[in-house]
Amino acid sequence: MKLLLACAAVLPALAQAAALDQFKSFVSSTKAAKGEFIQRQIKTDEAGKGTPRVSTPATGTFVFARPGKFIWTYVKPYEQVLQADGDKLYIYDKDLNQVTVRKLGNALGSSPAAILFGSNDLEKNFTLKEAGSRDGLEWLQAIPKAKDTTFDQISIGLKDGVPMAMELKDSFGQVSLLTFKNFEKNPQIASDQFRFETPKGADVFQQ
Repeated sequence: MKLLLACAAVLPALAQAAALDQFKSFVSSTKAAKGEFIQRQIKTDEAGKGTPRVSTPATGTFVFARPGKFIWTYVKPYEQVLQADGDKLYIYDKDLNQVTVRKLGNALGSSPAAILFGSNDLEKNFTLKEAGSRDGLEWLQAIPKAKDTTFDQISIGLKDGVPMAMELKDSFGQVSLLTFKNFEKNPQIASDQFRFETPKGADVFQQ
């Protein structure tokens, strides 16, 4: 992916840069990051009418190192960990004391995880375009090129060169809204941080 960084030289601040330029700068300069998230589900009826229903917020933390290494931890209202070591994806449900293991492979390809955690080759799997300004953020729209993905459309809101929000719209018109805070770029990360250790007594299922 060709990285378009020329805007940084002509604009007084990244905050004023278009979303695509901000995002490409973020991808090229961020090898790792950590922070906190809030996730909400916004549901409508099948016809897309009526008052949208907003779910109880889920909160948690994340840490990632490109490519394909991350720990996405739900803390409230339930505890669950999604962890990838670059080769396999582990999904741990604390209430069930159950671990599901999947081959990472191309699973990140056109998934929302690829936006933050994948390689720099995003334009291989997504069509990227500007989506204007809203809520104090510059928005970028990412449309998966594959037809068998869970989400039809992904929007990323950026400010000062950092993703602050993501909106994930599925084929049924339902939206998952993620907002990020305390986003820290390129923190020091231990070399073994992404190695998954199966909790004592947990059932393990291979998929």
